[in-house]
Amino acid sequence: MRGWVKQAEIDAGQAPGVTTVEAARIKELEDEVRELRRANEILKTASRFSPRRSSTAS
Repeated sequence: MRGWVKQAEIDAGQAPGVTTVEAARIKELEDEVRELRRANEILKTASRFSPRRSSTAS
C-alpha cells in the first residue's frame, strides 16, 4: 500500500522520482533495444553464411 501512495505522489509531482508513464516508456524502449540487438545478431550471423558479392561486378 505504501508503494502505491508513494507512486501516486510521484505521479502528482509531489515527490521526486520516475512517474508511471516514464517508467512504462523506459520499459518499452528497453524492450525495443533488446529486440533490435537480437535482430542485429541474427543478421550478423546470417551475413557470415551468405556469399559475398563483389562491388565491381558488372
